Amino acid sequence: MDQQPEQACIICGQMKEEGIVIVSHFICEDCEAEMVRTEAEDAKYRFFIGQMKKIQLQKNA
Repeated sequence: MDQQPEQACIICGQMKEEGIVIVSHFICEDCEAEMVRTEAEDAKYRFFIGQMKKIQLQKNA
């Protein structure tokens, strides 16, 4: 099994190997799992939204 290179997570900033890539931005599996479980009323929800705004979708893609 090939090991993935470590990448910096745009949510927590830590270097991790496992996660997802959205428009060339890496989100580690720990942050992905926490985001999925976080309710909109939770204070951390706003933090996640702010971090996700770093992902710029290309126009006219």
